[in-house]
Amino acid sequence: MARLLVEDVHVRLGANDILKGLTADFRDGEVVALLGRSGSGKSTLLRAVAGLETPARGRIHIGERTVFDAAAKVNLPPERRDLGLVFQSYALWPHKTVFDNVAYGPRLRKQSREQVASAVREVLQGVGLEGYGDRFPSQLSGGQQQRVALARALVYGPPLVLLDEPLSNLDAKLREEARVWIRALIKRLGLTALFVTHDQVEAMAIADRIMLLDGGRMVQDGTPEQLYTQPQSLFAADFMGVNNTLPGRVVERRDGEARLQVGGQSLWGQQRGGGDGGGEATGVIRVEALQLASGPGENRLPATLAGSLYVGGRWEHQFQLEGQTLRATTRESLSPGAYTLAFPRERLWIF
Repeated sequence: MARLLVEDVHVRLGANDILKGLTADFRDGEVVALLGRSGSGKSTLLRAVAGLETPARGRIHIGERTVFDAAAKVNLPPERRDLGLVFQSYALWPHKTVFDNVAYGPRLRKQSREQVASAVREVLQGVGLEGYGDRFPSQLSGGQQQRVALARALVYGPPLVLLDEPLSNLDAKLREEARVWIRALIKRLGLTALFVTHDQVEAMAIADRIMLLDGGRMVQDGTPEQLYTQPQSLFAADFMGVNNTLPGRVVERRDGEARLQVGGQSLWGQQRGGGDGGGEATGVIRVEALQLASGPGENRLPATLAGSLYVGGRWEHQFQLEGQTLRATTRESLSPGAYTLAFPRERLWIF
């Protein structure tokens, strides 16, 4: 295991600032997901840690070693950082067998033939590919190729493993299965892992902690549950989960709550934005939190059912409300007509 410490890292590519003074501490044995949309800087941070990008400023420490320090002109090459790397494309040599693909790292480190064979056999067994050593990548499924790429990254026992969207080439079912065994394998080996993804479900399933990035800066850092249930900004709330948003105006604030005026109606919710006065604001409520009510009442608004979709085990409905479309789910189908939507005030966040 190894602690990874990134301090004030700036990366500039051409005329663009990709990372803007990012600082983060990744603890021993922790699986951390770097989450964000395309261009947020998550892969750039991973590449900077790996030594594949050179920051303009900052420091990077792995365990007791400083692998990069711009001021001190320290910049260890990737092969001296002792990292396991797994890329989106898998990057397997098509002309080499599974055994030879996985054995590349130990052979590069001048290990004996017996050491190489033992290490490769052990790691292939660990990823569920025992007996596949003589096959070529073209003879494997996508999920099996992904396991070979992971085995190659883990075969020499790196204290830190970096994974750059390794599941993006798999179909939906394989992705779900891979989330489970990758996390289990990393935890069993006691590794520290950085996992880059733009998929929030993947991040929540795999990670102990999520770092949400936007525009080269950290937006929020916490457990998956914290990011999902306690977003600190409108961006974080909107990025995590499937949401309904209600633009409006705050007309009252009281005891940590705010009253949002939406057209001719108003709703109470949890105040998540700053400031004590009124002004334009946005209400956010998760699709699963919006409920059907039996009749009018506090934090209830009339709406019209516009359409429904069956999505397996539940129905997802689209309601028209004040010129907006809101979504809610039920176990049963609904008939067209007028309904009342309930907005639990503890589940409605106002930014």
